[in-house]
Amino acid sequence: MPASDHIHSAEDARRLAKRRLPWMVFDYIDGAAGRETGITRNRAVLDTLTLRPRILRDVSQRSLSTSLFGATSERPFGIAPMGMCNLSCPGADLMLARLARDFKVPHGVSTVASTSLEKIIEVAEGHAWFQIYFSGDGTGTFKLVERARDAGYKTLVVTVDVPEVGRRPRELRRGFKMPFRIGPSQFVDFAMHPRWSISTLLNGRPDMANFQMPGYSFDRTESRAKADWDTLARMRDMWPGTLVVKGVLDVEDALRLKESGTDAIQVSSHGARQLESAPTPVEALLAIRKAVGPAYPLFFDSGLRSGEDALKLLVHGADFCFFGRILQFAMAAGGEAGLRQLWSVLSDEMSIAMAQTGMTGLRAA
Repeated sequence: MPASDHIHSAEDARRLAKRRLPWMVFDYIDGAAGRETGITRNRAVLDTLTLRPRILRDVSQRSLSTSLFGATSERPFGIAPMGMCNLSCPGADLMLARLARDFKVPHGVSTVASTSLEKIIEVAEGHAWFQIYFSGDGTGTFKLVERARDAGYKTLVVTVDVPEVGRRPRELRRGFKMPFRIGPSQFVDFAMHPRWSISTLLNGRPDMANFQMPGYSFDRTESRAKADWDTLARMRDMWPGTLVVKGVLDVEDALRLKESGTDAIQVSSHGARQLESAPTPVEALLAIRKAVGPAYPLFFDSGLRSGEDALKLLVHGADFCFFGRILQFAMAAGGEAGLRQLWSVLSDEMSIAMAQTGMTGLRAA
């Protein structure tokens, strides 16, 4: 029986991925900052959100489509930007791109994607947003923004919650580095997971494809602390399309972003991978929605594990949601079939929850 047939929830995908991935890769995808209490609190607060069951409403015809920046998206959730996805499964970036194409949802293309930004938007047929980190003195950063603009990206997602890369002990213990490097302990790890190792060997070592340009290299540990409001203003000036700022958890910052011409805010704790003691994104979303008003676009990511999770956030103030690491787990567990199976599970979970709460459709974002 194909592995994808065993995926009935995000937890199933994670369990299968943990079995198949090298320890180093699994801990890179799954890990969080510090003692990982942030990810536990995120989950606990998500679990306190409830939906209101309603009865005797005709919910026989339900739609999961919504409007996103004036275009129709067939789901109210998309693909969060994730670095080095091809570590989870060879070709993962393009599996995500094809999914985005087929469901007309945004594929967040990470600065540190394993596939070039030009190739991903081509395969996604335009259903891709480019996510950018400011790094070093910004020279390479702005070159990448220009490349994204020239490649046809219409939405730029500026991630602002990584002035320094958070300490994730699981990564450090495993010796995880980007660019990807293999030492003695990694060699043993890979030998214990031959299916992944052989597949990766046959398809080539995953690399950070967007930095293969003259005179520019990327160091994941390089400080990003020089980015400030002037940096954002420069990006706003040079970017002709939609500008989203990701990694916002503070009301004061959100209000300033709204005033500065940012088109949308993505409330996110970076999956609790940055600051262990940060407020939970759920609490931040509720406060930010109250501050910015009902019309300003707010997106949400961090810790979502089901379609019902996403519906709870949509009901409580988000206009659109993004799933992250669980999609990597699905690909690690069952390749493209695993990804499609989990996507179907997420869709079914949301649709059934809508029926239980008397909903036939979703409000436009």
